Amino acid sequence: MSNFVYIAASLDGYIARTDGSIDWLMSIPDPEPSTYGYDEFMAKIDALVMGRNTFDFVKTVKPWPYSVPVFVLTTSLTQNDIKIKDVFTINRKPPGIVKELNSRGFNNLYIDGGKTIQGFLAFDLIDEMTITTIPIILGSGISLFGNLTKDINFEHVGTKIHKNGLVESTYRKIKG
Repeated sequence: MSNFVYIAASLDGYIARTDGSIDWLMSIPDPEPSTYGYDEFMAKIDALVMGRNTFDFVKTVKPWPYSVPVFVLTTSLTQNDIKIKDVFTINRKPPGIVKELNSRGFNNLYIDGGKTIQGFLAFDLIDEMTITTIPIILGSGISLFGNLTKDINFEHVGTKIHKNGLVESTYRKIKG
């Protein structure tokens, strides 16, 4: 049972502009048409837990980009508000989410969205992170990590440098 992060960030650690925009992600040239390991990553995922803000953006993507169940962490949406197959609302703290989803057979969870990732980190519930650094400095925005009350130690697993300057690094939490 593991919880994974797969996300892009600017050189200065932001995942979106202050207004939530990710237009800067689309400005990177792609000389090597590729999914940058995303397809391989998703092959090991049983379900996805994303925050409400991330869902509000992703729900407009056509076709729907996920083949696994998606659980939207929200206090304001109800299941009746969701009109997408295999998308469900959940309103619990991260330990409760992990316990519930693991009990339902979802053991490898993709955690997505800034506040959601920060919440899982606060409970030390992220086992592995793949962070693709985009060579741009935004100067301000929504931070990937935010403030934590304690250190969480990770070990570097590997780095791949793509032809367009993207640097994809994977880190695994050190147990103990």
